[in-house]
Amino acid sequence: MADVGEVLMSVLSTIRVPKPGDRVHKDECALSFSSPETEGGLYVCMNSFLGFGSQYVERHHARTGQRAYLHITRTRKAKKEDDNSSGSGHPPKKKPTRLAIGIEGGFDVDQDQYEEDVKVVILPDRQEITSENLANMPIVVKERVSLSMAGIMAADSVSHTLQVQQWDGEVRQESKHAVDLKQLDNGVKIPPSGWRCEICELQENLWMNLTDGRVCCGRRYFDGSGGNNHALLHFQETGYPLAVKLGTITPDGADVYSYDEDDMVLDSKLPEHLSHFGIDMMTMEKTERTMTELEIAVNQRVGEWEVIQESGTTLRPLFGPGLTGMKNLGNSCYLNSVMQVLFTVPDFQSKYVSNIDKIIDEAPSDPTQDFKTQVAKLGYGLLSGEYSKPAPDPGDENASSEPRGDQVGIAPQMFKALVGRGHAEFSTNRQQDAQEFLLHFINMVERNCRSGENPSEAFRFLVEDRIVCQQSQKAKYTQRVDYIVQLPVPMDQATNTEELQEAERRREEGDSSAPTVRAQIPFTACMAVLCEPEVLTDFWSSAVQAKSTATKTTRFASFPDHLVIQIKKFTFGLDWVPKKLDVSIDVPDTLDLSALRATGQQPGEELLPEVAPPPLMTPDVEVKGILGSHGNDEDDSLYSPLLSPVLDDATVSQLCEMGFPLESCRKAVYYTGNTGIDSAMNWIMSHMDDADFSAPLVLPGCSSGPGNTPTESLSEEHLATIVSMGFSRDQATKALRATSNVLDRAVDWIFSHLDDLESMDVSEGGRSTAESEAGREPPPGPRVRDGPGKYELFAFISHMGTSTMCGHYVCHIKKDQQWVIFNDQKVCASEKPPKDLGYLYFYRRVPE
Repeated sequence: MADVGEVLMSVLSTIRVPKPGDRVHKDECALSFSSPETEGGLYVCMNSFLGFGSQYVERHHARTGQRAYLHITRTRKAKKEDDNSSGSGHPPKKKPTRLAIGIEGGFDVDQDQYEEDVKVVILPDRQEITSENLANMPIVVKERVSLSMAGIMAADSVSHTLQVQQWDGEVRQESKHAVDLKQLDNGVKIPPSGWRCEICELQENLWMNLTDGRVCCGRRYFDGSGGNNHALLHFQETGYPLAVKLGTITPDGADVYSYDEDDMVLDSKLPEHLSHFGIDMMTMEKTERTMTELEIAVNQRVGEWEVIQESGTTLRPLFGPGLTGMKNLGNSCYLNSVMQVLFTVPDFQSKYVSNIDKIIDEAPSDPTQDFKTQVAKLGYGLLSGEYSKPAPDPGDENASSEPRGDQVGIAPQMFKALVGRGHAEFSTNRQQDAQEFLLHFINMVERNCRSGENPSEAFRFLVEDRIVCQQSQKAKYTQRVDYIVQLPVPMDQATNTEELQEAERRREEGDSSAPTVRAQIPFTACMAVLCEPEVLTDFWSSAVQAKSTATKTTRFASFPDHLVIQIKKFTFGLDWVPKKLDVSIDVPDTLDLSALRATGQQPGEELLPEVAPPPLMTPDVEVKGILGSHGNDEDDSLYSPLLSPVLDDATVSQLCEMGFPLESCRKAVYYTGNTGIDSAMNWIMSHMDDADFSAPLVLPGCSSGPGNTPTESLSEEHLATIVSMGFSRDQATKALRATSNVLDRAVDWIFSHLDDLESMDVSEGGRSTAESEAGREPPPGPRVRDGPGKYELFAFISHMGTSTMCGHYVCHIKKDQQWVIFNDQKVCASEKPPKDLGYLYFYRRVPE
């Protein structure tokens, strides 16, 4: 042991004890999905606290010179039978009793018990030192090494902290309406039992409004159970905010929901509020499951086959390269589905998986924070087959009776943390929209592939908008970049209208046995709506120097290698409540879009003059001015003082009546060019999380004012980032000023406002739809691939639930002419792929 002691003494200065704030990666390799449970265990550097699998620890040692590593291995304990066993030889898992994670009674994210072996390993000779060996070491060595070992083992690992953010779904806040709640003296008295929905006669999931005593059914859950939303509709009609769930009232309390605050709440005056309608809390007994119990039940069954479309068949599990499952980290199925599909695209495989050795060799000192490294790690984990192995027997007595397809799989914790960092939604454990995440990830790829191979080019295409003034018959052409085709759903084109009407009639009559009928919409009808000209009723024509009616036609200026089609299932009802359209669309296996190719300016066709419209004015707001047709950001001499844009007061009023701040409504109408309530509402919904959402409207060109960011205060780092993406400094400045100096929003803004960057110099990566000077060649546009518009379907992502904010995602991918379903950790051969119920469809070009 003397030699080992000398070696430890020589590396003692490099061995650190973790301090508060140190990131300790003791559960997952920084470069692979190796862990203490996988073969070879995990080696934690005792200096940087990064973890490495056995295949990468030598590489880290050679690169950094670090020699001391804490080697952690875990093996599953054999489960012992006890008196409470169900007969399978295994004790039953303790069922959760609280809607919580990481606290007593909540969901246990790691109920499996392991035996752990820990020792220090000194490279390159792999000399091993156990805790027992340290007893014979010099005191200085023993103390430092023991403290480091204990500190690493006691620290919360980064992956565990991300997975188990202690959360209690039962902690509720006092409602702001509770103290001064208005209750009507309408003589309503509620009996202690025998309740029914006053609209549809439903006898379960009933809520009593605490203002007027109206009893209505609750919301429909994502799996089809629940009510018919009548309690919610009653709130929308009356504005009465609080309701109590009948059947949950006991002397200890009840479930109270605030529709205005959109959450379960506490009502400190609940006994008084119930007494108003003749209900004595002290004599009530619980007869229905609380919302917490219902949510627990839903969370427990969300991964089961009965909530996905292929529940009626026994599916054959698949294992091997490209057939690797992904663990659900808590509502991360949207991420799992998108990444499974992306890594079937050759561009992503070539960029990240084929070059993984080079990427790892060039990784920074902390690869956990490097985008390219973590994407490559994820891609290799999905495609290599190393983690596509059957999961250990969970001890379920039914496990042997039905093959479920569960795999060891991979847990994309580092990846999820990195791509979600700083994002208001993707950094949380809440459910998200798969389409929004796809665009978010493509945006990150764009930023991180400023030079060299860019796999997002596989999806990038140009759209041509042709606007024709109906008065002068002159045209205007613009082009913009896009990545997804959003396909509208014309509900009035359903082929089974009579069945739908009959089912609706029976539901309105309270017939609980009325079947659920799904609208059958032809794909050709969706395409027809996409292609038909849009009428612009408030178009300012530069040819006639006045407002005119115009038609706008959209076509493909290029066809991408891979085409993504989003079915616009998520929309708003007449009351602006988000809803999902329950439709079946006969999406084809092959697609020919050749007829939709843009043709550009036609022979003999005159173009609209490139003349800016005059500034429109209203005297209600004083601002410094608006750029005239020849003005510029540096010269105020041509500003028109005391001007403000004319805004459609009716649209602003409509938005305000929905509860949105006045300034937000003004901005929505302004930035959508007075084009109507629909476009203004869409603007509001996509900007509600903006930091300056309620800030006063400040026009471009104003050098100061609320919500405006002076050029001198812009972040040079943000400017440099956008410039490095191929845009000019002027363009970067304009984007940052328009988005209050928020980098993520500025990048989104600049890609969605390429047409607004006319007359500005554009470097590679940018584009302009008009020459900035007469006789000057237009700058190069973004790199887009082009080819025939013929495609074949190779993947689709499906969503189950009533909203993108809840429910579950799975994806189907065609591999070697066989459809495969990826449902988190379950990977199986698909028997009946539900191609008519998808949300996102992925096509690839058919080679000629």
